[in-house]
This record gives sequence, structure tokens and C-alpha cells, in this order.
Amino acid sequence: MRSSDTLRPEIAQSWRRAELYGLDPARPFEFAVADIDRRSRLMRAATPVLDEIALQLADAGFAVVLADRDSRIVDRRFGTRSVERVLDDIGIGVGCRFAEEITGTNAIATPFELRKGIVVHGAEHYLEAFKKFTCYGQPILHPATRRLEGVLDITCLATESTPLLGPFLRRAVDGIEQRLLDGSREAERRLFVAFQAAQRRGRPVVALGDGVVLANAAAAEILDAADHVLLRELMSRDGPNQTVRLAAGTEVDVRVEPVAGSSGALFEILPRASARTAIPRKKRVAAGVLPAAVERELREFRSSRSRVALRGEPGTGRTTGIRYLAGEEPVAVMDAADVPVAGESGWCARLERLLDKHSGLVAVESAHLLSPVVAAWLVRALDTSDSWVAITTTPQADPALMARFVARVELPPLRSRRDEIPGLARAMLTDVSSRFTPQTLRVLESQPWAGNLRELAAVVRHAAESRSVGDIVPADLPAAYRERAHRLSAWEQAEHDAITNALRAFGGNKVHAAAYLGISRSTLYSRIRGLGITVRDSDS
Repeated sequence: MRSSDTLRPEIAQSWRRAELYGLDPARPFEFAVADIDRRSRLMRAATPVLDEIALQLADAGFAVVLADRDSRIVDRRFGTRSVERVLDDIGIGVGCRFAEEITGTNAIATPFELRKGIVVHGAEHYLEAFKKFTCYGQPILHPATRRLEGVLDITCLATESTPLLGPFLRRAVDGIEQRLLDGSREAERRLFVAFQAAQRRGRPVVALGDGVVLANAAAAEILDAADHVLLRELMSRDGPNQTVRLAAGTEVDVRVEPVAGSSGALFEILPRASARTAIPRKKRVAAGVLPAAVERELREFRSSRSRVALRGEPGTGRTTGIRYLAGEEPVAVMDAADVPVAGESGWCARLERLLDKHSGLVAVESAHLLSPVVAAWLVRALDTSDSWVAITTTPQADPALMARFVARVELPPLRSRRDEIPGLARAMLTDVSSRFTPQTLRVLESQPWAGNLRELAAVVRHAAESRSVGDIVPADLPAAYRERAHRLSAWEQAEHDAITNALRAFGGNKVHAAAYLGISRSTLYSRIRGLGITVRDSDS
């Protein structure tokens, strides 16, 4: 097999990605074939252009292949029947997904990664089955949103390649992009007209198109950005009526009406009789931020007004848990980090007034930061008060204080919720005109997330700001997050957690952490390096 060191840089990088995916160049492959939408916006724009290309390439040994934004082949045209048979023989048909993790380096999959045109000559293909071909690929970008809509490819036998195919392909893509622009203007007009008509029904109405969000005041009041993502997913489901749970926790019925002449739809929101009151906007908790089991526990403790201790690492959603526990009740928050600023006596006096007069939930954030004197005062105050109280703390908390909170909720670190990371990242993405590519979600899922949800939110925010329109690709992530991280084994993860918890409990002091864990300091240093743990440099 040809060494990647002798390849062009963009081809060599693609080969390395294929190797990371574990592709075997010589292994026969099979495609999972899915249904395609022949009425999609891309197909409507591309079909006349492809018809013209078919006439121009008649009797020539070329194939033209169109892939959609999911890297799935949606149309093929051939100059001769023999070329069609060659592609059929290796399984390249309509409905096949041509992503790099499946097909390696080629002029359909690789332009999706690079977002630019490329030519892949015979031996530059990663899979042996493709090395007989030369392929020219060009991404199709929507002129208004710059969103990747698909890729157009021209393929021929390597012996029949000509450099004129590059400019020919570019002109064809220009034609498709212009038709996309013309079609989007008409589609937006149709969407707006349909939205105006639907508003007369007097119900919450949303219209979603490509890069377009229209909502009346009633819909804006009950929907968050995460709900827009959920509504878009309804467009692919069967049936006009669906029941969904909004980010606020309210169940609603949604009537979906596709808008003719566009790829958008109208959504009429019909509150269910049993859940017509939404949680006020200031108290909403985004759906999925807390694990479902945690939400169930908090609802039970809310109904009984139990005193609750929420324990977890920083960034695991402790503050969110307080908001969820309070529900529609007022919540007063005292932060232990403010004690040095307010002074111990002033801070305690304010908390004492809240315990005496506040009718809702009184929350003490970061209770593990309380000095022994203040923690002892709080223990006495709790013993003489019947107020509804909750605290947030790390797993290492004052035993006397924890004894006053028999209802305890453990918030898992994000690294133990890896299957939920794609959904969490989508919910955190407030710009509904963008979305994460599947590869980007896999990269996010693989990260260690020492900062938990707070760190994920910061990375999502950075990615959204880097990509104002279009799909978010790994290159839009901060530099330290662009490659798939090594996944720890279950045992390595247990070691990682034990060491990080010990370091956190002793303020980064490695001598004390090693003694607590019952290992030598040299062993601790070795495992810190081996597990990729970042700690403070001080040993004291």
C-alpha cells in the first residue's frame, strides 16, 4: 500500500482519518441503502443541471454523482451503460452514504470534510476498489446561507481523465447554486404567506424553513431554541399530529403542515388539557441537561418539600438542579463563595432572615466551601428551622452538615453520560440555522469533559460563533477539541475518577492525595501522566 508520506497533504490527511476509522483498504464493503427525498430542495435545483450534463456527456465514459448534505447519493447520470455497470458492480447506488468513515478518501466524501473542491487520482483513493477511477468533486454551498447542501462528482476510469473536467464541474455547481438561490427566495415567500394565514387561527404558530424561523408572540412565549430543533425533527416523522415534551417540560400536541413549494413547514402548537401552564421563562431548565433519573428524584422531593443535598463535580448541573427542584416556587440562593466578601457574620445574618421569612426554597450553593465555623452555624440553624432548604456540594462534604440532608441526589459527571452528549450539544446550540455534522458529534462524544456541562457549553458556544451559518464541522471546535480523544477503559475511568476526586478534595496537593489513595507519590505521578489528568503544579 502506498505510504501516506508520499501523498499530497490533503490526501494524506484524509488517509490518516480513514486509518483512525479503522478502514481496511482491501476489505470488500457493503452500503446500507436508505430512501431519499426526490422532492428535496437540492434535487429540485440540481435535476435540470444534471439533465443538461447527461446530454453533454452522452457516449462518453463518465459518471456524474450527486450526494446530499448527509453525504448520501441521491442521483446518478452516465455517459454509457458500461460505466453504470462498473459502479453497480462495486455497490455505488442511489441511497448509499459516502462518508469518509465508510468509503475513505474519494471525491464525494473528502469534499465534505474539506468544504472545497478536490480531484482524487487512482492510487490516491484509500480503498482498493476505487483505485481504477479518477474523480473530481465539488461541494455545493447555498449562496445565501453558505450552508453545505451536497457534493457533485464526476468519475471516470483513470486512463480517461482530463483536466478539463475540473472547470466543467465548477460551472455545473455554479448552475445548481444559482437555482438554489432562486428557489430559496420563492420558498421563503411561500413560507411567509403560509405563516401569515396560519396566524389567524389564534394559536401559537411557528414556520421553519432553511435558515428561516418565523414565530408569533404566542409561540415565542412558550418555545426555546432547543424546541426549534425538536420541531425540525418532526418534519421527518410520519403523520401530521405529534405529541412532544418542550424544553420547559410541558407536553404539547403539534400539528405539522408542510408548505408546498418549499422545504419548510408550519407547526401549530396545541397545549394539552392536562399541561396548559408552562414554567415561567426565568425558571426553565433545558430538556436533557439533567439525567431523567435525577429529574424524577427532584420531582419527588419537590412534592414533599424535602431538604435536598445535590452532590457532584463542578459543572455537572448543580445550579440547574436547584432550579429544577424549586419548580414554580420562588428560590433564594446564598453562595458560600460570597462569605469572604460579605463577612461571616453578615452572610449568616442574611441566611438567617431567609430561613425565617422566605416562603419558597432556600439554596446554599457550594456548601463545601463553608469554613468550619460557618458550617457549624448552619447545622444549628437547620436544627431550629423548618424551612425548605437545599445545598449543592462536591462528593466530599462536611459530614455533620450532610447528616441534616437525608434526601441526596448524585449528579453524574458528563464522561459517564457519553450517549447523551450529542443531544446535549444540539440542545445547547441556540442558532437553529446551524447543526453539528455526525463526525463533529462523535468528536465531542469522545472528549474527557473534566469541566462537565459547563465545559461542553463553552465549546458549543465557541463553535457556534466560529460558524455563523452552515454545518458545524470539527475544524470549528477549539483547537484542543478537534481530534477524537482516546476513550478510557472502564478501569482507567475508575482510576481517573478516584485520582481527580482525591486531588480536588485536597486542593491539588499530590502528597496528601497519594496518602489518601494509599499509593506512592511516584505512582500517582505516573498515573496522572498516563491518564492525561491536568492538575496544579504545586505539591504543597
